[in-house]
Amino acid sequence: MQHLNSVLEDSDPILEIATTHLEDIEGLQLRNPHTNEIILFPVPSNDPNDPLNWSQAYKYYVAGLVCFGMFFCNFLAAGPTVAILGIARDFPSTTTSESISKVSYFFTTSALLQGVGNLFWMPLILKFGRRPIYTVSFFLYTLTALWSGVSKSYTSELIGRMVMGFAAGSGECLGPLTISDIFFLHERGTMMAMYTAALSSGVSGGIILSGLITIRLNWRYIYYITVVILGFLTLLIFFTLPETSYERITASIATPESIRMESMNKFGISTQIEYDEPPNLERPRKKTFAENLRLYNGIFSKEPVTKLIFRPIGLIFLPPVLWATLVMAVTIGFNVAISSNFATAFSTYYNFAAYQSGLCFISGLVGAAIGIAMGGKLSDAVADFFTRRNRGLREPEMRLPAMAISVIAAPASLLLYGIGIDDRLHWIVPTLGLGLLNFALVQATNISLTYTIDCYHQFAGEVVVTQLAFKSMFGFLLSFLTNPWIDAAGYELAFSEMASISGGVLLFFVPFYFFGRQIRNSGADSAILRMIS
Repeated sequence: MQHLNSVLEDSDPILEIATTHLEDIEGLQLRNPHTNEIILFPVPSNDPNDPLNWSQAYKYYVAGLVCFGMFFCNFLAAGPTVAILGIARDFPSTTTSESISKVSYFFTTSALLQGVGNLFWMPLILKFGRRPIYTVSFFLYTLTALWSGVSKSYTSELIGRMVMGFAAGSGECLGPLTISDIFFLHERGTMMAMYTAALSSGVSGGIILSGLITIRLNWRYIYYITVVILGFLTLLIFFTLPETSYERITASIATPESIRMESMNKFGISTQIEYDEPPNLERPRKKTFAENLRLYNGIFSKEPVTKLIFRPIGLIFLPPVLWATLVMAVTIGFNVAISSNFATAFSTYYNFAAYQSGLCFISGLVGAAIGIAMGGKLSDAVADFFTRRNRGLREPEMRLPAMAISVIAAPASLLLYGIGIDDRLHWIVPTLGLGLLNFALVQATNISLTYTIDCYHQFAGEVVVTQLAFKSMFGFLLSFLTNPWIDAAGYELAFSEMASISGGVLLFFVPFYFFGRQIRNSGADSAILRMIS
């Protein structure tokens, strides 16, 4: 692998490309046309504190810790639903049906706050960095998980779950930002797939383990056991997770005679300074362990908080972001629909106990694991293939053809689940549907999310928040509509309609592959970007 500087010194074609696309340099992956070596983007500095210069082993540790946190962000989101009948008995209403309906608000409202709360967390993350928000939000998550476990009144439980969802939601937007901070462009596809898989597996893992806990213990022990794990996780974050935000100044073009340094601000606007000799010849001092543990590392953005809050709302009007949000909404939203219904369905049609229904979600873990490879490695390989054919110039759309797999997998998964239950086929049929849906969730959402981050890297954090917030609103709405939809149409027709919707949304990768660049360069796109800047 090579840095951009060394390639520019001996390669006129690359010099031409780099000069032409200088403003988008961080959103591209270039290959040296002579040696076919990958050129590292972003260009790492000579600072040992630059996250890009950390050892690969430490990067993987940080990514692993982040994914561990992401898994538990969703663990309590749906996990206790497997014991919804037991929870309803502790918060009784006039009828059992009414009790279950009221208890379902515990999960739908926390899911809503988990996504919408990102509109609050993201400005703080951009202002004060990743580390303080990780620490504060996971500490709050641990406390509210305990609160939800000990609450005796319906109102207290509802409020506790809502605050818990708000706290847990921060991890969803912190994860992609941390990955972008510490990994180069050509590595991000795989690492983003791990992040997406961790979020998805948190739902499946939470349901599986919660079901096993309820075999001999009260549903409240789901929270008690999770609190112990969250406490340990919070300690790991406090003592081992450093700040990954870094103000980067990189050399965009280097020649023997001079160096032109480019400082990219948040909006991709460059400030260039000419030097007769390379600056910073001496490596800066490496921070001590104590310095890495500081919660406050200064202000990373001078923008008004109000602008940081409202920018994600404006981003939804960009066609690539809107489409990627819909991809996330239909895959995760329909997964929410199944999660809110499966316990009743498997109990009614297969006479399954809670833990047996929960074990069916093992297929979700398997599907998510396969989705890591298909959404990460395959996505990167497809993008790299088209990059080579394009004289080494990477366009964000080059990873989209890998989504063709999910165009088939997502509708098929919903058909397997709906038809399997409606026709009382063997329980393995809807269970395979669960696994296939989780595969499509990881594969499709990872590709679409990485695609939008590549398109609008200067607003990477806000792009993530936009998709998470609007996805949660869709999931919240769907959680209310699922059971009436199934009651009115039946499992087969309802899930066939869901399959048509998901397939139609995912199929839009085709026009974006062919016309995405023109859309991004259109006047309307540029006007929106100017407005939110």
